Amino acid sequence: MEKVIEVKNLTKKFGAFTAVDAISFEVSKGEIFGFLGANGAGKTTAMRMLCGLLSPTSGEASVAGFNILTETEKVKKSIGYMSQKFSLYEDLTVSENFHFYGGVYGLRKSEVNERMEEMLEHLDLLHEKKSIVGSLPLGWKQKLSFSLAQVHRPDIIFLDEPTGGVDPITRRQFWEMIYAAAYEGVTIFVTTHYMDEAEYCNRVSIMVDGKIKALDRPAELRKHYKSDSMDGVFQVLARGTSGKG
Repeated sequence: MEKVIEVKNLTKKFGAFTAVDAISFEVSKGEIFGFLGANGAGKTTAMRMLCGLLSPTSGEASVAGFNILTETEKVKKSIGYMSQKFSLYEDLTVSENFHFYGGVYGLRKSEVNERMEEMLEHLDLLHEKKSIVGSLPLGWKQKLSFSLAQVHRPDIIFLDEPTGGVDPITRRQFWEMIYAAAYEGVTIFVTTHYMDEAEYCNRVSIMVDGKIKALDRPAELRKHYKSDSMDGVFQVLARGTSGKG
């Protein structure tokens, strides 16, 4: 399989504190790759480095074939990114958000309109095109944010704890959107602290105190650690850690 993310000994230190400690892994095209761990494990810091938003202290990585240190702008144009807060401008309309993000990625107005109509129709939200985003329910904002991350048809989408704070039904619907994108060949890199969401991924890595403690398919991890759930796997890996960060 074509490797679209390659990471080798990637490290980030803040003074004496090591947030990400020499992690190495690869992600294949079209894969749903779960980046799991408790809050403070280093997931978001690692993702921000891969997105070109934070410079590593040491190590190396390439995303979509571009070096995260020397080709940062090319990395940013090749990916979609959805932050924990959904990255929406709440005082703008749905349409204005689409045009803002489309412009950032260099799309023509006609291209943005075409993509917006297509995506909103798929979400059954075409009637909300002129609505102020701040007035919409949380679940709708989440789906819109994921759509905006795809507006320029990126090869890779990074999702940083995208299902935090939403109800179980909305979480399931969001994962259906993730599956649809992966089916089209888009690589999904998703961080989460919900261990049950690991089961939705092709492969998962589990971070503890800045290090990757395990990386494999969910079924293989459950088998190896003799657990009937990914939460059980995580509990085994987390035992005896320092609890820092």
